[in-house]
Order: sequence, then structure tokens, then C-alpha cells
Amino acid sequence: MIQKLKPKSEFTRNVLTLMTGTTVAQAIPIAISPILTRLYSPEDFGVLALFVAISSIFGSIANGRYELAIMLPKKDEDAINIAALGFIIVSCLSLFLLMIVTIFHDVILEFFNNRSISTWLYFIPISVFFMGFFNIFNYFNNRTKKYKDLAKATILRSIVIAIVQLFLGFLKTGVAGLISGQLLSSLFTNIYLSKNIIKEKKLLSSISRVKIIALAKRYKDFPKFSMWAGLLNTSSTHLINILISTAFSIKTLGFYSLSQRLLGMPSALIGGSIGQVFFQEATKEKNTTGSAINAFNSTLKKLIIIGVPAFGILFFIVEDLFTFVFGEEWRIAGTYAKILIPFFMIRFISSPLAISMTVFEKQKNALYINIILIITSVCTLYLVSSYSLEFIIFLMILTSIMFINYFLFIFYYHLVSKGKK
Repeated sequence: MIQKLKPKSEFTRNVLTLMTGTTVAQAIPIAISPILTRLYSPEDFGVLALFVAISSIFGSIANGRYELAIMLPKKDEDAINIAALGFIIVSCLSLFLLMIVTIFHDVILEFFNNRSISTWLYFIPISVFFMGFFNIFNYFNNRTKKYKDLAKATILRSIVIAIVQLFLGFLKTGVAGLISGQLLSSLFTNIYLSKNIIKEKKLLSSISRVKIIALAKRYKDFPKFSMWAGLLNTSSTHLINILISTAFSIKTLGFYSLSQRLLGMPSALIGGSIGQVFFQEATKEKNTTGSAINAFNSTLKKLIIIGVPAFGILFFIVEDLFTFVFGEEWRIAGTYAKILIPFFMIRFISSPLAISMTVFEKQKNALYINIILIITSVCTLYLVSSYSLEFIIFLMILTSIMFINYFLFIFYYHLVSKGKK
């Protein structure tokens, strides 16, 4: 009887495996959020958002985007050499960032106009280092279909971050508790995922300088185009957080970051899992038929069926939900979330499908798309701050423009998935 209830589709089984881990992982921060919002102030969450924003921007290019190429070669020997290349790049970048922070520490502080981030600037290179390693481990495990390990790693990350943030929160350590949780959770996650590479002794022995150089040239379009696309894509989200802290206040950023966190959960919970499996399925279909349109259409339908009802319901309850769960002080974050819901809904549908660009090696076009996103975000914030408009007006304008952008991107990804020029 139980066997009959199991999904017959491999795609569905893999998505459910990842979703199970992500569901448990997301349930943990949801459960502790009402406690965290009472242990930490909006300003603390604002500093955390600023730290994560800076780290994520550099983390997006930590491996020169070569981690995406791990999925593409037919031979595992090539994939492990690409992973080795990624290790070299992230190590060099982290050392470079540490040098920059040490030399220009005061200049950076003056730019952010916030001394609360002072000590934590030195930890940004460490955070970027962990992100780079995770990128490699994540894609290598995805390539080898170690979905259960990916799910367990996601759960482990949430458990560690919850324990650290709660423990240090009760000790009244301020933002140190929030950032320490981020760093330690990344460390433990990397250690766990690394075991599937470390145990492949024969595969590791195939790493050579000659192969690394050859593959670096073979997939040179990833650092040439995809790296900048990834940087711009991440910046379109996180650069806004940085600018909000300077144009408005760190407290406003704290409220905004919590609304982002809640609305981003469906993407983290479901969209990310669907995207990972879509990557594997689309690559397989493309290598077999030259097209990935079947995988694309199937994935698009799933995203619409899940996303539209979920965000639709949330639209009517989100303000009261924030007040009830996090406390009256956080109602304004619920107001921000309500305005942002259409934007996050269309991004939930569009973002997993953007992997089509990687599958068909359309790095240059992906770069153009992300240029549109970053210009849209920065120009919107600049115009609003220039005219001294309220933050809520900025959110309304941003949501409207971004909804149109992502809607049009979906149509373009559909064309790319057909495998035609």
C-alpha cells in the first residue's frame, strides 16, 4: 500500500526529497522567529541584513561561477577538476577581501554610516569563503543525485543557526548572536557535504593542473559572462539592502529584511528544490534531444499551481500574521510584506526557470537580464530618495516594475528551453 503512494516520477521524488529537508529546515526558523524578534531589536536584524548583503554579493562570484559548470561535463573527472578550480578561486578571493577590509576598514565604515558593522567587516571574507565552498559542494552533490544529503545539510544548517542564535540571544549579546549563527551554520553544513567528495579517493586523484587549466578555458564564459550576471542578480536584491540602510535607516532595513525573509520562504522551501531538480532534468534532456522544453513546461506548471494560491492567501493575512507572531512592533514589516507579495510571487515562478540560461550556456544573455534588474532597482531607490518620498512608495514602485520584468523573463526562458537560437 505504501509503495503505491510513493511518487512514480523520478523528478517528483527528487523534488520531494529536497522539499522535505527544506520544509523541516524552514520550520525551525519559523518556530523560533517569535522568540528572536523579542531577543533582538530591529536594529540588530538590520545589521545582520547588511552583513548578509555584503557577504552574498561577493559570495555570488566566489568561484568565478565555475560551480555552475560542475553539472555540465559528461565525465566526473572533469567535474572534480572544475570543483578544484572553484576552491582555488574562492581561496584567493577571500584573502583579497581580508586585505581590503584591513586596509580600508575606516573608509568602508564611513560609506555605510553605521559603526555597528565595524567588527563584523573582518568576518565577511570568512563568510564568503564558506559560501564558495558550499556552492561547490552543493552542485557536486546535485550532479551525483545526493538529494538526501542535500536535504540533511539544509536541516543541519537550520538546527545550528537556531541553537546559536537562541543561546547567544538569551545572553543578550546583540547582533553577535545573529551573525555567529550564520557563520557556524555554514561551517557545519560544509563539513557535512564535503564527505561525498572526500570519500571519492580515485576521483580526487584525477585532479591535475593541466586539466584544471583546460577546463577553465573550456568554460571561460562562466567567469566572462555568468559571473557578472550572478553578481548583478545578487546585487539587485542585496545592494538594495545596503542602500536602504544608508538612504533610510538601519531600523527600516531591519523591518524590510524580516518581510523579505518571510516572503522568500516559499522560494527557499519549494522553488529552490524545484530549481535544483529542473537543472538536472533539463541538462539530461538537452544532452539527449538538444531541447529542454518538456522539463521547462512541466516545471512552470508546478510553480504556478503552487505559487499563485500560496501568495494569494498570504496577501490577505500577512499584516495580522506579522503582528500576532512577532509582536506589535513588527506590524510595519507586515505592511511592507503585503506590498511586496506580487513581486515575490512572480520571482518565485521565474527564478527556478532561469537555470535554462545555464543549461544552454546563454551566459551573455543572462548578463543582460541581470543588468536590467540592477538598473531597475538602483534607479528606483535613487529617484525615491532624491524626491524624499516615503519608503512605502519605493516598495510600491519597485513591486510594479519588477513584476513586469520577471513576467517577461519567463517568456524568454521558454524560448531558450526550445534549444533554438
